[in-house]
Amino acid sequence: MTPPLAPPLIVHRDEIARLCRLYGVERLEVFGSAADGRFDPQRSDFDFIATFAPEAQATIGPRFIELAEALEAVLGRRVDLLTNQPIRNPYLRRAVNASRRDLYVRTTAEAS
Repeated sequence: MTPPLAPPLIVHRDEIARLCRLYGVERLEVFGSAADGRFDPQRSDFDFIATFAPEAQATIGPRFIELAEALEAVLGRRVDLLTNQPIRNPYLRRAVNASRRDLYVRTTAEAS
């Protein structure tokens, strides 16, 4: 059975999807405590992996920073944001892959 997502992700799911569309994100994944049932509302942060659409690649730097700040504002706590680049550290890669889950995936209709 898949553990529940952290409650703030469920409450703010529509706003997170809106931000993904605004900043050109094709896929936003969550990993760590917010994805595996260990989320502590007092101490946990949010860990995300963003895959940006091809048309957003030219301005990925500002989009990346603005997306992280917007997610922090919506969720009210610190956000660690990675891109979908391969994770070189094998321990981190294993930990990330053990809990990563899709939070937002751009639909074909949204891509048009």
